[in-house]
Amino acid sequence: MDVSSLTIRRGAPADAPAITALARRIFHESFAADNRPEDMAAYMAVAFGPEQQRRELSDDARTYFLAEHAHALVGYALVHAGGEVPDCVIVRPCVEIVRFYVDRPWHGAGVATPLMLVCEGEARRRGARAMWLGVWERNSRAIGFYTKRGFRDVGSHHFVLGTDVQTDRVMARELDTSSHGDGDVQRK
Repeated sequence: MDVSSLTIRRGAPADAPAITALARRIFHESFAADNRPEDMAAYMAVAFGPEQQRRELSDDARTYFLAEHAHALVGYALVHAGGEVPDCVIVRPCVEIVRFYVDRPWHGAGVATPLMLVCEGEARRRGARAMWLGVWERNSRAIGFYTKRGFRDVGSHHFVLGTDVQTDRVMARELDTSSHGDGDVQRK
């Protein structure tokens, strides 16, 4: 796939339906085979809905970044400044990457790296010295990508999917705060 015309922009409340549709589909494709249908349905009902995404998009502490190709949404990230930080993340201030997904047909096509660079830029803009995220311990592909981007495993925390309490690895990385240009939102 050609990413030369990839654009990354900040999400706006009007993007809520498109984010919801992509988020629900990617989450289901990624995790349904390894989880009970009732747990998937319960989690997705709370996490992914146009009203939920609209609330997140309207929250000044949260920033959505949308990766688009030919005006189609191919990936997204949600950065949260504030909120609870696990004790194992020792560098502060920090921001959380709450969600980071690329649509399956675009895996390996070069979407994830520029999307992560924009998240890094947002973290710096917010004065963070580090970023952290939780990733399911069984999601080796994502763990590999985050490791390549400089994240390291610093601990674990629980993630509740419906009624199933799962273990997420907590990964964190310090930011080079002397660099400010890497994460600018790209406009083409």
